[in-house]
Amino acid sequence: MSQPYILLVEDNPDDEELTLLALRRAKIVNEVVVARDGAEALEILFAKAQEGSLPTLTMLDLKLPKVSGLEVLRQMRADPRTSLLPVIILTSSKEHDDVVAGYNLRTNAYVRKPVAFDEFAEAVRVLGLFWLVFNQPPPGGAGGATAVGAPAQGAATRTDG
Repeated sequence: MSQPYILLVEDNPDDEELTLLALRRAKIVNEVVVARDGAEALEILFAKAQEGSLPTLTMLDLKLPKVSGLEVLRQMRADPRTSLLPVIILTSSKEHDDVVAGYNLRTNAYVRKPVAFDEFAEAVRVLGLFWLVFNQPPPGGAGGATAVGAPAQGAATRTDG
């Protein structure tokens, strides 16, 4: 089985880079696999699941080309291999219907992307630390975070520096 990884599903290159930078600043060094549309996300997710590799965390935008983020989440929840995996909707959408639909599909968190970089970086840092370091993953799911100076297996603790 491969190392724990984060699946980032984001079509905006600026938001992708900001998210990657925020994860690095939080000293979370898990591999981040990026999908730039919903169809690519499903391909990556289910191809890796066939190999026995599941993401520790999926960070999912809603407004995606090809397949919407809500449809990605719907398909994840419908498959027994991925139905319990932690998914954070990380989106600019503040539409009430999107929030309700996300929670109806059992998202673990719905977070609006802050406009200011410092706020965005802090939101990603807190989310990453909680879901990757402190959260107990579901049985049969991927392991936890790989933080700088921490062992690669299981739920790691973060090093401050």
